[in-house]
Amino acid sequence: MNKFFAAAFFCCTSIIACQLSYAQSEQQVKTELQKKLGASAKIKSISASPIPGIYEVLVGSDVFYTDAKSQYLIQGEIIELATGKNITEQRQSDFNRIKWSDLPQANAMKQVRGNGSKQFAVFSDPNCGYCKRLEKSMQQLDNVTIYTYLIPILGADSVQKSKQIWCSNDPAKTYIDWMINGTPLGGKTDCTTPFDKNIALAKTYGITGTPTLFFTDGSRFPGAVQLSDLEKKLASLK
Repeated sequence: MNKFFAAAFFCCTSIIACQLSYAQSEQQVKTELQKKLGASAKIKSISASPIPGIYEVLVGSDVFYTDAKSQYLIQGEIIELATGKNITEQRQSDFNRIKWSDLPQANAMKQVRGNGSKQFAVFSDPNCGYCKRLEKSMQQLDNVTIYTYLIPILGADSVQKSKQIWCSNDPAKTYIDWMINGTPLGGKTDCTTPFDKNIALAKTYGITGTPTLFFTDGSRFPGAVQLSDLEKKLASLK
């Protein structure tokens, strides 16, 4: 029995030593790589990749790879050949996932179609051409609830248009009329808006462009997603 406990203790201490060694190694890689990239590139995390000697690097919302000596920065995707799984894509999706309940719905315009059972959020700028294209596609969706967060990031005119939309009697309708039909905007612009909060939230979530969509499972679609992909995603949500 004493030999058994001694062996078990040795095994446990070996595992702990290995874990500490890996942790120290990852920290060393991070420290060295941060020096070479400079302070502007903020490394969020470094962890071992599925490939021995290669480390996964998270900078902002992007995934890169580096070697143990931080001599190279590798931009690309790791594909597991046995399964065809895109490991990089999956990891990036996991990193960019949010908590749906953290979205402040009071700061968004709400559209309900049909029974409204499938929910998602869109971060949009009223001068964004891709956002307009997406809105036209989304007109074909039914049984959805869409929360639109205005983030006027394309200049002073975007701020002006966003205020005209938000301060109108029916912001959601005014927004759709503008985005789909180009209906001229007017009216007051002196109401209280949530734009500063929306922009701060967008920065927290690493949103660098519009449109950006979020779903109730926390996942995101950047850009003007195809309607077929959007429908497929909504169908997969519980």
